[in-house]
Amino acid sequence: MNLSQSQPAMPGIAGGEALSQAQTQFFIPATASLHERRPRTLKHGDSFAVFDHSGDAISGHGSPEGLYHRDTRHLSHLYLTTNAMRPILLSSALRDDNAMLTCDLTNPDFFGDDGQVAVEHDLIHLRRSRFLWEDALYERLTIRNFDTETRQVSIDLSFAADFADLFEIRGMTRLRRGTMREPQVGLSHVLLGYLGRDDRERETHLHFDPMPNDLTDTHARFDVTVPPGERCALFTRISCKKVEAVEGLPKQFLKSLREAMEALRAGRKRGATLHSSNDLFNEVARRSVADISMLSTDTEYGPYPYAGIPWFSTVFGRDAIITALETLWMDPAISRGVLGYLAAHQATSFDPTADAEPGKILHEVRHGEMAELGEVPFRHYYGSIDSTPLFVMLAGAYLERTGDAAFLTTILPHIEAALAWIDIHGDRDGDGFVEYGRLTDQGLQNQGWKDSHDSIFHADGTLARGPIALAEVQAYVYGAWQAAEALFSAIGNQAGAADYRDRAARLRDRFDAAFFDAALGTYVLALDGDKRPCRVRSSNAGHALYTGLAREARVETVVRTLMAPASFSGWGIRTVASTEKRYNPMSYHNGSIWPHDNAMIAGGFARYGYQREAAQIFEGLFAAATYVDMMRLPELFCGFPRRRSQGPTFYPVACSPQAWSAAAPLALIQSSLGLKFDVRAAQISFHQPKLPAFLQSLIIRDLSIGRDKVDIMFDRLGDQVVVKPMKHGGGARIMTIA
Repeated sequence: MNLSQSQPAMPGIAGGEALSQAQTQFFIPATASLHERRPRTLKHGDSFAVFDHSGDAISGHGSPEGLYHRDTRHLSHLYLTTNAMRPILLSSALRDDNAMLTCDLTNPDFFGDDGQVAVEHDLIHLRRSRFLWEDALYERLTIRNFDTETRQVSIDLSFAADFADLFEIRGMTRLRRGTMREPQVGLSHVLLGYLGRDDRERETHLHFDPMPNDLTDTHARFDVTVPPGERCALFTRISCKKVEAVEGLPKQFLKSLREAMEALRAGRKRGATLHSSNDLFNEVARRSVADISMLSTDTEYGPYPYAGIPWFSTVFGRDAIITALETLWMDPAISRGVLGYLAAHQATSFDPTADAEPGKILHEVRHGEMAELGEVPFRHYYGSIDSTPLFVMLAGAYLERTGDAAFLTTILPHIEAALAWIDIHGDRDGDGFVEYGRLTDQGLQNQGWKDSHDSIFHADGTLARGPIALAEVQAYVYGAWQAAEALFSAIGNQAGAADYRDRAARLRDRFDAAFFDAALGTYVLALDGDKRPCRVRSSNAGHALYTGLAREARVETVVRTLMAPASFSGWGIRTVASTEKRYNPMSYHNGSIWPHDNAMIAGGFARYGYQREAAQIFEGLFAAATYVDMMRLPELFCGFPRRRSQGPTFYPVACSPQAWSAAAPLALIQSSLGLKFDVRAAQISFHQPKLPAFLQSLIIRDLSIGRDKVDIMFDRLGDQVVVKPMKHGGGARIMTIA
C-alpha cells in the first residue's frame, strides 16, 4: 500500500548510512503488535499521539507510543503513578467523534510504614481527559475521593522526549543523530529540545497547573489533599511548539476542547449522513465518518485525509485519492481538497532520488530529520505508478459528481501534465501499457499499492523483474482516459475528447489480449519486463471491473474466480488466492484482506450488475468490523478462512485508523445501492439497488445534488429495495432503474 510499508522481517537502510547495501525497502518491525497493544490514538493537523489504555506512553525498544509532530516524536515517555504505584485501569475509551480520550483509573492498595493496608483499593478515582489541538496535547486529571476520610495523594507524572524520527521508530538504525539540548526547568514549565543534523530546532514544551510541588526535567510531582466526596483537578499541556498563553491552563483546556469538538463536528456535518435499522452498522458508519474527519488535515486547498496512524499520518497520493473516490458520493469537499493539493505538488522536473518525472503525482511527503537529510528518499517522493492515473480518474469522478468545471479548469494544466506523463514516462517501452521501475536503488522496488518486496511474482513463486505492468494500473489508465474524455468534452475540446475515447477503446483490446488468461479464469497479476505474464490469481483483477476495463464477456468468469473459496475467505477477497505459490494469509500482500481493495472490487461488481456478490463482500467486511475494537476496520487483516462464531485474525502492525479502510463501508453503500449522479439533469439514480441481509432499512440524509439536498429511505422487501424520497430540495429528481 504505502511507500514505506514492506515486510516486517526485512532489515532497514538509511540512505548513505545503510545497514545493508542490498536492502531496498523500508520496513516496519513486528516486535510490537499494534493489535496486541490496541493503542488509543488521537490526531489533529500534523500531530498525532499513541497511548496505552491507561493513557500512558511507555518508552522502550519497539514502542510506537508517544506524541508526534511532522514525523518526529516529541514525547516518548509519559507515566502516571499515585503514591509511587501505577493506578488500576477501569476503562479507556475514545468519544464517538474521536475528540477526546478518557481513561478511568483507581488506586491500588496503599500500604503504610508497618506493611499493612492503609488505604484500600478503589477509593480514589482518577479520570484522565485528553485531546489534541493546534500541535498541543491537553490533559485534565481529575482526582475524586470516595473514602469517608480525607486522603493525601502524591501524583507523579514522569516524562521524556527522544525526538526520534518516525523511521527510527519503525526499525531503521541511524549511525549519527543530532544533539539533545540542555533542559530548561521553570516553576511550572519544562522545555526539552533537540538540534537535528538538519539544523532544525525541535522542542517540547510542558506546562502544568497548578504549580507542581516538585518539578525536574523528568517528572512533575503534585501532593494533593482531597476531602471525602470532593475532587480536584490537575492540568497539563504538552506542546510541540511554544504557546503564547493569554489565560490560565484550565481555561485554555476548555476553550481548546470546544474548538476541537466544533472542528470535528463541522467535518462530519459537511457531507451526507447515514442511519440504518442495524445499530451495529450505525456504530461502524459513525466510526468511519469520525475517523475520516479526524484523519483529514485542513490545508489551503481543503481537507486532505492522511493515510493512517501510526506509520502513515502524512500526505500520501494514492491513499488520499482512493479515500476521496470512496467518499465522493457523501462529501465532495474531500476530493476537491485532494485534487488541489496534489496538483500544487505535482513534479515539474526530473529527480531520480525522488523517482520524480514531469507531470507525476506525489506518492508521499515526509517532514522528519531523516527525510530532510536524504537518509530516506521520502521528503517529496513520487515512486508510485498509479497515483498519476488515479489523479486524473478522481478529477473525472469529481466532475461527474459535482459539475464543478470551474474548479477543474484551474487545475487543467496539471491534469494535462499528468496525461502527458502517462504517455511519455509511464509507458517506458512504448508497448501501450504503463510500467514501473525505480530510478535509483534507494526507491521503492515495487510501486503499485502492493509494494512489498515479494508481492509481484510468477506462478512458480519467482519474483518478477521489471519494468512491471500491473493489471490494476492499466485499469486506472483506462479510467483516466475516460475521465479525460469527459473533461475535454465539458470544456468544449471535442477533438481531445474523441482522442481519449479512442485511446480507451484501444487499451481495452490490448489489455484483453495480453492480460486475460482463460486457464486461470481471470486476469494475470502483471506482465514482467520481458512481457511474460505473472499467472497468479489475485485481487488486482477486480480493479479492471472497477473502472470498466473488463470486457462484458470476461466478467462472469472473473467474478466467479474472485468469489471462489480460494480467493473469498468469507471476510473478504484475499490479495492472492490460496492456490498460489506465495500465498501466506499472514503476509502483508500475499493472501491478506484489505478493506479498501474489497470496496473497489465490490464497486466493480456493481458496475457490471453483480450486486449480490458485492453484498457478500459488504456482509463479510461488516461482520469483521463487529469483532474489531471500536468497530474500526484496520488497514488489513489476515486471510484465514472465516469460521463460525469466531472473528477474523488480525495483522500485527496494521494501522488503525486507516483512511481508505475507514471509507470502505461508505463506498460499499454506494455500490450496493447502485448510486449515480447526473448533475446536469439534477438527477440521483439507483441502479438495481440492493441492501445486504444485515440491513432492513437505510436512511441517507442531506445527500447533495448541485445546490439541492435530499433525504432518501430504502426498505428491503425480500430481494428488492424500495426507494422512498423523504425530502426533496428544489428540482432534484430521484430515479430507480431496475
